[in-house]
Amino acid sequence: MTAPVLTTPAELYSRLFHGDPVPVVLDVRWRLGDPHGHEHYLAGHIPGAVHADLDTELAAPPAPESGRHPLPDPAALQRAARRWGLDQGRPVVVYDDNGNTAAARAWWLLRWAGVGRVSLLDGALAAWRAAGLPIETGEPAPPAEGNVVLATGQLPVLDADAAAEVARTGVLLDARAAERYRGETEPVDPRAGHIPGALSAPTGDNLAPDGTFHSVEELTRRFAALGVDGTTQVGVYCGSGVTAAHTAVALARVGVTAALYPGSWSAWSADTTRPAAVGAAPG
Repeated sequence: MTAPVLTTPAELYSRLFHGDPVPVVLDVRWRLGDPHGHEHYLAGHIPGAVHADLDTELAAPPAPESGRHPLPDPAALQRAARRWGLDQGRPVVVYDDNGNTAAARAWWLLRWAGVGRVSLLDGALAAWRAAGLPIETGEPAPPAEGNVVLATGQLPVLDADAAAEVARTGVLLDARAAERYRGETEPVDPRAGHIPGALSAPTGDNLAPDGTFHSVEELTRRFAALGVDGTTQVGVYCGSGVTAAHTAVALARVGVTAALYPGSWSAWSADTTRPAAVGAAPG
């Protein structure tokens, strides 16, 4: 069974307090340059939510050839999922406090690992707060160990060569901010610019002003303007494979399964044999 991509705060509240089974809720607080996700979680989270650490549980250690957030080792991901209390077949809802730009990584990883019943909380923590729903503080008791068995490889991934090929023959979307795509600034990675042939598709444009995802109709128009017409292969990348997952979620909303380049620009730009395009044109 595959869950809807998104769930609303009202739906999650009902499932938390009246559901059978009650979903596992993962709090994925992370922002580039802010290492205090766990502290933010302790200051206020959805009741019963478990903190999932993006750097140590949703990624392997960084390396130049695989980027700042490589995919985690499958066995390590399964250990983390069991620590979160995830049982076989139990539903999962994930959220963060930044429009789900980090939580989307957990959504994508779990679906990649064969967990179909995983959804994003639309609007993230801000929507939960705006609905007047309860917030819990402090560190809760750890959940009972789960028994989930993960089977990775259920969503497509790209390496650098495959990403270059998609840029030539399909649609490769760069989910970073437009100024990073153009090469005007590069705050963290070795070189500025973008993969030649990639199209700029900033993650923030997936969201409405209130932080919820745009409607399916609006997202369909957005991606159609970028050449996503249902007939060609689509790939996504960003700086390190985190916010690109957000665009994979948006594409899933319109029925498109995109291939993720986990190494993204952090791996591509570290390889001096790879070309870098600059400017607004794909190059």
